[in-house]
Amino acid sequence: MASLEQEIRDKARELGFVACGFARADAVPEAGANLLRWIEDGRHGSMEWFEARAHHRVAPTALWPEARSVIALGMSYAPDRDPRALANQPSAGRISVYAQGGDYHKTVKKALKALGRWLADRHGGQLKVFVDTAPVMEKPLSAAAGIGWQGKHTNLVSRQHGSWLFLGVVMTSLELQPDQPAPITCGSCRRCLDACPTNAFDGPHRIDARKCISYLTIEHAGPIPEENRAAIGNRIYGCDDCLAVCPWNSFATSAAANRAFIGREELKAPPLADLLKLDDAAFRAMFSGSPIKRIGVNRMIRNCLVAAGNSGDGALIEAVRPHLQSEDPVVADAATWAMAALQGPSKECRQAPWSTDASERLRAST
Repeated sequence: MASLEQEIRDKARELGFVACGFARADAVPEAGANLLRWIEDGRHGSMEWFEARAHHRVAPTALWPEARSVIALGMSYAPDRDPRALANQPSAGRISVYAQGGDYHKTVKKALKALGRWLADRHGGQLKVFVDTAPVMEKPLSAAAGIGWQGKHTNLVSRQHGSWLFLGVVMTSLELQPDQPAPITCGSCRRCLDACPTNAFDGPHRIDARKCISYLTIEHAGPIPEENRAAIGNRIYGCDDCLAVCPWNSFATSAAANRAFIGREELKAPPLADLLKLDDAAFRAMFSGSPIKRIGVNRMIRNCLVAAGNSGDGALIEAVRPHLQSEDPVVADAATWAMAALQGPSKECRQAPWSTDASERLRAST
């Protein structure tokens, strides 16, 4: 007869997970200490939820004392093309691979709940399921469960699926046989560290979120710091560079990807000129069912304006111009910067209300 662990693996595969492993709930005590140091150093930026729930995030048993075992699961979203290729199309926006398809939170959580119901009905015990919206450190737990290891870029790397895994966790009161942690096989490679456009890494496993393009374009609400704007290029939602360069991706295949994550054609290379025309209603319609929807239209416009300024495409000037008069000072700032980048500090920009005193207007708005 199959062991309980093998039954769980088989059911997980049936539900669309390509990786499944087991760890004790107290397997990674060092991860909590590392997290607290990261927060104390201010590297989490404005992501207050890290600090607010740090006391729960440090360990599964801190969040749920009854937890005895962790089931770590991965669902593939391997792309069918190199996401860096769009660097050669500066008038198109680059959207991180994970956000080009359906919202992974819904797909992964639905499968986790189905696995949880099956496990409870068949073997009893209590359980809780988590995607990344809960205070759980999925990456260290997944590494402890053997489905991959944390690369120097801090993300999970799998021998079979490279860097392209969405992670989910089931905590259970059942005692499950833990797997061996996956060996770290990065060796001397540092491609992920060297690929970062904004130098967000100051060493292996050391990331400053405040410099990360994913943080700047998604989590950060204010103006994107000017010293980082040129490096953002045409990235308008997230960044895949540190993931895409990993040699282990040569073993990943898009055939393993869950169909829910297959990128929508209109999000694979959306023209900046079209995105800059979006109002709130059009933005909501375009990104319905997408994780992008949560950043709101103004943050997307801000990102697209920075990308437009980096494009060198004078044809985008007319798409930028209306945003010079935006009521949102962050958008107006980005528009002024983009216009100056595209045509120089013109009279039009100098007369724009935002450009007269950018820092003063920003202070007044915050």
